[in-house]
Amino acid sequence: MSKPLIQFKKLHPDARIPRYMTTFAAGMDIQALPEKNIVLAPGERTLIPTGLAAAIPPGYEIQVRPRSGLAIKHGISLVNSPGTIDADYRGEIGIIVINHGRELFTIEPGDRIAQLVVAPVCQGELREVAELLETDRGAGGFGHTGHKEAEV
Repeated sequence: MSKPLIQFKKLHPDARIPRYMTTFAAGMDIQALPEKNIVLAPGERTLIPTGLAAAIPPGYEIQVRPRSGLAIKHGISLVNSPGTIDADYRGEIGIIVINHGRELFTIEPGDRIAQLVVAPVCQGELREVAELLETDRGAGGFGHTGHKEAEV
């Protein structure tokens, strides 16, 4: 399987190109590059700059996902997880971080703040119709099957 070429441009000289931290990692870590330390209070969210822009080939996206270590140790996550960086976006990559923890959390330049996962994209053919085909499930959603194993 060939790997898609993801090009990164440093918008700031201190920006660091994301990298995979282990041989089989699905996500590459991206670092924060705020002008000064950012202190997030519990429940607070903010946009973290990275100093990077990317060129992603058509047919792919980059998904922005939380780092599990920050989540379990500090309650730090991403508001729109996974976020999407589209193939035609060329602006600075920003990470929307939220503090779900109980204590202040400080984000410093160079902190690994999220992970980026390259994923294929398929755009569907869209068509308006008057009726949809029926299914056994129908309009059931959000817990319609219950929370315990159903008897067969």
